[in-house]
Amino acid sequence: MSPTGDRGTGGQGPSGMELFGLAFLLAAVFLVPLLLGLAIDGVVHSTPIFLLIGILVGVLGAGVTIYTRFKRYL
Repeated sequence: MSPTGDRGTGGQGPSGMELFGLAFLLAAVFLVPLLLGLAIDGVVHSTPIFLLIGILVGVLGAGVTIYTRFKRYL
């Protein structure tokens, strides 16, 4: 710690706006495949297989999104 008590992390991490944008991006990356899976299940009457596939695609997409956005900070 510096003598003033701060940790000196200014500019080293993501900004507040970057985190805010990431929240909306993650919501879209997760919800779009989930809703598409739900819609496909409704059309082909195969509940819940496409819903589960949509959840899996959404989770994988969210993980990739987080990694690509924050790999510069690792």
